[in-house]
Amino acid sequence: MGVEEVVADYIAEAVKIVRESGLPNRSDSMYTMIEGEWDEVMSVIKRATEAVALKAPRVQVSIKVDVWPNMPDPLNNKIALLEERISESGGDRPRPVVEGI
Repeated sequence: MGVEEVVADYIAEAVKIVRESGLPNRSDSMYTMIEGEWDEVMSVIKRATEAVALKAPRVQVSIKVDVWPNMPDPLNNKIALLEERISESGGDRPRPVVEGI
């Protein structure tokens, strides 16, 4: 916060730290997800936040935690489970037909 509209230069440093951590991770256009034990994940988040703080006058961090014991490889398997449910339900839902007068 407090920097130009495009924050990629700031975020890139944080994502680099996440990727170099060796923990399973994935980035998309809105978030970077990281998977691991509580202490190791929090350590990576702290280091990434501190790296951004060196460049930006203010850093805002949003953390969402999903604790799912015994879910192997959650970054991939949660999406696979969702896709399975979508295909079981027939995939696309029929579109309503709207007729003009």
